[in-house]
Amino acid sequence: MVVSQYQIVLVNLDPTVGSEIKKTRPCVIISPNEMNKYLRTVVIAPMTTSSKDYPTRVSVEHDGKTGSIALDQIRTIDKQRIVKTYKNLLKEEILVLKSVLKETYID
Repeated sequence: MVVSQYQIVLVNLDPTVGSEIKKTRPCVIISPNEMNKYLRTVVIAPMTTSSKDYPTRVSVEHDGKTGSIALDQIRTIDKQRIVKTYKNLLKEEILVLKSVLKETYID
């Protein structure tokens, strides 16, 4: 399956443990295209419609709903978990996502 960075995909996240986000839900691919092309795994951040105001959440609109990308729940999954592919994030959303990723994990 060919997927690209910042693409929204529907992923079956079960089974989960503890406080991990569960169910089948949209997620954003975080891993770079160089990895996505050659590996059988991708790095994703789940999306949620929960309105928690955490600094690690990025607001986005998808499928007519407003929600958040949960950058505090990033994980690596096998591509077999991907059920369906959607569009990519908008450029403005990507800029915010990159800024929050950098602030959270690099600085």
